Amino acid sequence: MLTSLALKVALIAPITAIALVAGDIMVPRDAMVFQMLGTNEALADDDDDDDGGGSRGSGSFRAGAGWSGGKFPFRGLLPRRGSLRRSQPPAPAIQAPNEIVALGFSPAQLEQLTASGFQVLGRAAMATFDTEVIKLRIPSGLTLDAAREQARTLAPQAIVDFNHFFRPEQRAERPCAATDCLARSVIGWPSAQDWPGACAGGVRIGLVDTAINPEHDAFEHGNIEIIRLADEELPESGRQHGTAVAALLVGSATSRTPGLIPAGKLIAVDAFHRAGRQDDRSGAFDLVRAIDLLAGRQVQVINLSLSGPPNLLLERTVEKMGERGIITVAAAGNDGPKAEPAYPAAYEEVVAVTATDRRKRPYRRAGRGEHIDFAAPGVAVWTAASVSGARLKTGTSFAAPFVTAALALLKASKPELAPAQIREMLTGSVEDLGDPGKDPVFGWGLLNARAICETVP
Repeated sequence: MLTSLALKVALIAPITAIALVAGDIMVPRDAMVFQMLGTNEALADDDDDDDGGGSRGSGSFRAGAGWSGGKFPFRGLLPRRGSLRRSQPPAPAIQAPNEIVALGFSPAQLEQLTASGFQVLGRAAMATFDTEVIKLRIPSGLTLDAAREQARTLAPQAIVDFNHFFRPEQRAERPCAATDCLARSVIGWPSAQDWPGACAGGVRIGLVDTAINPEHDAFEHGNIEIIRLADEELPESGRQHGTAVAALLVGSATSRTPGLIPAGKLIAVDAFHRAGRQDDRSGAFDLVRAIDLLAGRQVQVINLSLSGPPNLLLERTVEKMGERGIITVAAAGNDGPKAEPAYPAAYEEVVAVTATDRRKRPYRRAGRGEHIDFAAPGVAVWTAASVSGARLKTGTSFAAPFVTAALALLKASKPELAPAQIREMLTGSVEDLGDPGKDPVFGWGLLNARAICETVP
């Protein structure tokens, strides 16, 4: 007679064989096999707690209890007409496949390029540089690297690079364990009842983000101006990210999502478009134009809750902002602690912000590195939803506005100080977490709004 263990294996083996022949292996199969064999071994999980749990309808199997939730467990093991092997979605593109962008071409140089097969797709004046930014389609049969090198050789004085894509930095929401979901309480930011109070101020903040819902109750006092910059022929980006970030900054004090500076003025540039399902992106061409536009509107701080690869035009643009006394703040990125530095946060002139949870622990998906400057709440942050009401948001995108608001208040109180001096003021008022001094996880430390409010007159 078969032993109990051997009997289990004999029963499972044919099921496994069917799955392999069908070419449609059921996801929980291996875990089910281990549990039916009575072992304690478990398969690795992706630890996706910040995304609010596993996929819908996946179900689970427990020895002695059978299948719980989801679809019938053996259905996925049988052949299905027209069934295709499931595959992972392709990685998002990091740049336009056949475009370069440039600052500083002379008319003669541009004429030479077009004569050799380059096509002008867009051009716009950049007041910051007193020149034009130009987007070019490269000639057919020429690689991006070769096209960039040809343009740089022709115009050594110009700044030339690919038209890199930049994306919002957010993750799915997770439940709020506390009754008060206002993350500002962790850092002592004044509540809505305190306005006007110690931290009220008529500041001007710039924002480059996705589309925003101007009809949301958070903007009932008209303290936000929205400028659509992306090509009107392209699909509008989603409103979830931009609305949430804008409300965090200047949401009405009487709304369900009071902003950090309800009395502030926000000039928001929508420089994004939707390229695919939930793929909101802004090319470097649009991003640098948006920053230049904000510089011309006398903003004191610019919030960039987005990230992408290094780009020469973007690097030079944020350098110019510092020269003009404008502070640029960016999200550190959500690709994990071992990821390469995200840009523009990793540029020297940019204030890089990472995220923490309510227990002041680092957000596990936040980028790390020597470029990190400050930490702020970024896990389960209560802010405006895209249509009405509010939702919880997670990601370094939602930590950046806290630091933007703090720097804006300091800059408004001492407009004569350079960005580096304002950053130094903020450094002296943070809560040092992690290793003493500046470290790659928290930067200088967690934002302490109590000290900031004491500094602002």
